Amino acid sequence: MMRVSHDDHHGGALAYLAAYDVHQARIFGQCDATTGITPFTKLVAQVMAQEPYASADRLFWVVDNGSSHRGAKAIDRLAEQSPTTVLVHTPVHASWLKRVEVYFFIIQRKALSPNDFTDLDAVEQRLAGFEVRFNTAAKPLNWKFTTNDLADRLEKLDRHQEAQTPNGAQPAAA
Repeated sequence: MMRVSHDDHHGGALAYLAAYDVHQARIFGQCDATTGITPFTKLVAQVMAQEPYASADRLFWVVDNGSSHRGAKAIDRLAEQSPTTVLVHTPVHASWLKRVEVYFFIIQRKALSPNDFTDLDAVEQRLAGFEVRFNTAAKPLNWKFTTNDLADRLEKLDRHQEAQTPNGAQPAAA
């Protein structure tokens, strides 16, 4: 029998925060030792120090309900930090509505798997390199679905539902 000693050296954790400009298809990322209000505030400052954001009349930050940017206090904090910004929260459990979540999915599959990093510096370098590559290759989504399109679609759905219910009866509640 052979006895093998194994020393498992964990390098800690690394938080990667990112903002995504949907009009330019551009990522602004930063690595930090933790998540929270301070790293989020640093990310906002990083973005807002650059043009065209610094001189924008109004800028929307679409965020999930993470603790660093949840609720009225976060709205007030962001407005105090950058008066031209408006914090918009996605519905709970709907982070997929944020385009940055698509980026996080891509980076997980393309840059972080397999998880074979020797230390946190290597992870940070991989994230930074991928961000540069993404910003070089990404193209903005040309979204053309308007509120009129939505109204038309809802009207068609209503007509379809009415056609499916006999004698105009109301459909059963789910």
